Amino acid sequence: MKITYALALAGMMAFSGSAFAASSTAATTDTTVKPAATATTKPAATATTVAKPAAGDAQKQTISKKCSADADAKGLHGKDRKKFREECKAAALKKN
Repeated sequence: MKITYALALAGMMAFSGSAFAASSTAATTDTTVKPAATATTKPAATATTVAKPAAGDAQKQTISKKCSADADAKGLHGKDRKKFREECKAAALKKN
């Protein structure tokens, strides 16, 4: 089992993206071809593209925190806590 794991790990490391990119950029002699690391296209979703919360989201967060604090004050846990928070949030959203 250990040998299989070691071989699988070695195989994954041999074909990892950084090793492949380094060997492919060293092998290219044509200066018009850009390596993949400097390409101008970006993936569709990146970690830096985060949608900004809408104005209503801040209000919902405030309501959720208040309902959680109320559930903590009552010492609720599990299903009872979940049910209480759902009812609390629904009532608060109806008021607004």
